[in-house]
Amino acid sequence: MKRLLLSLLIVTPSFTFSQSIVGSGKAIDPYKYSGHKDHVYKNGAVVTAHPLASLAGAQMLKLGGNAFDAAIASQLALAVVYPGAGNIGGGGFLVARTKDGKSISLDYRETAPAKATRDMYLDAQGNAQTNLSQNGHLASGVPGTVSGLFASKKYAKLPLKTLIQPAIDLAEKGFVITAREASNLNATNDQFIKFNSLQPVFAKAGWKVGDTLIQKDLANTLKRIRDNGEKGFYEGETARLIVEEMKRGNGLITLADLKNYKTRERKTLEFNYKGYKIISMPPPSSGGILLAQMMKMVEKYPLKSYGFQTVKSVQLMTEAERRAYADRAEHLGDPDFWKVPVKTMMSDAYITKRMSDYDSTKAGKSTNIKAGIIESEETTHLSIIDKWGNMVSVTTTLNGSYGSRTVVGDAGFLLNNEMDDFSVKPGMPNMYGAIGGEANAIAPGKRMLSSMTPTVVLKDGKPFMVVGTPGGTTIPTSVYQTIINIIDFGMNVSDAVNKPKFHHQWLPDEILVEPTFKKEVREGLEKMGYKISDRNAIGRVELILIKKGMFETAADKRGDDSVAGY
Repeated sequence: MKRLLLSLLIVTPSFTFSQSIVGSGKAIDPYKYSGHKDHVYKNGAVVTAHPLASLAGAQMLKLGGNAFDAAIASQLALAVVYPGAGNIGGGGFLVARTKDGKSISLDYRETAPAKATRDMYLDAQGNAQTNLSQNGHLASGVPGTVSGLFASKKYAKLPLKTLIQPAIDLAEKGFVITAREASNLNATNDQFIKFNSLQPVFAKAGWKVGDTLIQKDLANTLKRIRDNGEKGFYEGETARLIVEEMKRGNGLITLADLKNYKTRERKTLEFNYKGYKIISMPPPSSGGILLAQMMKMVEKYPLKSYGFQTVKSVQLMTEAERRAYADRAEHLGDPDFWKVPVKTMMSDAYITKRMSDYDSTKAGKSTNIKAGIIESEETTHLSIIDKWGNMVSVTTTLNGSYGSRTVVGDAGFLLNNEMDDFSVKPGMPNMYGAIGGEANAIAPGKRMLSSMTPTVVLKDGKPFMVVGTPGGTTIPTSVYQTIINIIDFGMNVSDAVNKPKFHHQWLPDEILVEPTFKKEVREGLEKMGYKISDRNAIGRVELILIKKGMFETAADKRGDDSVAGY
């Protein structure tokens, strides 16, 4: 009897630990869930683009995991429940600050395949064929997300099998889709059919809210990662399936490309703004440098007295955006291939020079403002903090909505279309209208320039804010405006995230505004000579603000975004 009891004591904890937390009536109920746009938490908080992914991250915190555990589980869950941008077939950036004060920056941006060439998207006449850089097999760079998850795993506490199981269960058992997801799948159905010889589960007409999306092939791919680690994706069966898919559509990714992919740990980009320390992403992201430039350009001006989105404050912030994006087009690219003048671009002397021709009475002209040194929009973001003070900000992407629209046959995941983020042809805009040059030209193994801006903010050396957003080239301006909304305009978290946003990126020379942007401010700017253009939602910010030891959270109303924690 004693021997039997001893046996039960040994077996029971293992059985309990492996029990699924996903299912009807369980901690993560994929058939009955709702989102929460804001809440205040004491022990840990997660904000992501989907309620189920936020719950997956929060459950890791409740199991004793830290912010890195929650980030891994949330990213894996997003690959299942948010296929338009969540991914294992794309890439991303992580910016974090540990409880011990260490700043971390992980670059798991996709790379150009070894067979890629500078002019691979130009026809015989030298015209850019953006249909090839944006759709189908040839548009995909070598995926980095899985490598990035394993690179961040060394900072986590829980075993991989615990972190990945919610995603496996969500893929295998299915989850009910939201109205927004149903609409997006229906809108992309024809392209799923066009760019896949083996039809994926997404290719179905008439998706509706409440339908259950089951992804068996994706579940099997996730199981191979669970059982074989990083090699379960970059080698073996999954790698073979990726290469077979490439061959079906004349893509370039090879077994060697996959095996040779490595995440890069880079030095974080840091600067001060009005007593706060901002920690963001360095190149090959343009986000951190743009954020630093824009904030430093407006720092000496009394924005608070100008008021939130008055003609005066919007005009000043717009001119800072214009100048920063002019620099982006000329100077920013993969630092392993191009010498990026980071220190110069962020120096006080350079910032002063850039704003020396600023005129508060009229619109600037992008044709007169060049780079100052002579020499998706479908992305997703998550912000996390734990009770120990670890702060993690992660932005990942497939680039366009549903990436290349190509799903790896029998593996169930979408491939990115990040090759379009290179300068396909100098002076030719990409899908977001961003202009690029030689710094961002295609080269084998090179990482394409990004706008992703995962960011954490400190006040008096202590955690203050975790922030980021999707949105293609609008990412840096959305993060910029959100931080200023908090620091300069004293907004609460919900207003800082949800108030209307505006965007200027040098070229085209126009200010994009959301529908709820104030009419009188718009008219005032137009009188000064600005061209104002309407567009739908700008960004989907995920924000955590730390005040008096509590975590105030806000998930953007522009999407299915949701907060969770405890």
